[in-house]
Amino acid sequence: MERVSELGFWQRVAQERGWIILFFSSAGCHSCKIWRRLLAEWESRRDDLKVWEADAGIEMGLAQEFEVYHLPALFVFRDGRYQRPMQVEARLAAFDPWLAAHADLAPEEAP
Repeated sequence: MERVSELGFWQRVAQERGWIILFFSSAGCHSCKIWRRLLAEWESRRDDLKVWEADAGIEMGLAQEFEVYHLPALFVFRDGRYQRPMQVEARLAAFDPWLAAHADLAPEEAP
């Protein structure tokens, strides 16, 4: 899992291929710790997926741009394009089915 900042974020994401999960977290967030572990495991199982983590307390501009009001918050990109927020239960077995169910949907307008 890679930490990202708002500096150059959009340029960087536009150059990526495959799936990216943008994970907003905070150091004091207990749920974020659980999600961090699950997302790291998921990332290790897939060659076509990267998880990027942004600390919402530090990357406030990016968090505001995505209208993050609760943590953790997850957003999905594919082949450099914004797809949608990821709303799924915190179970590793639920992640692949969620991604497959949304894979053929058209990208949404970025926040």
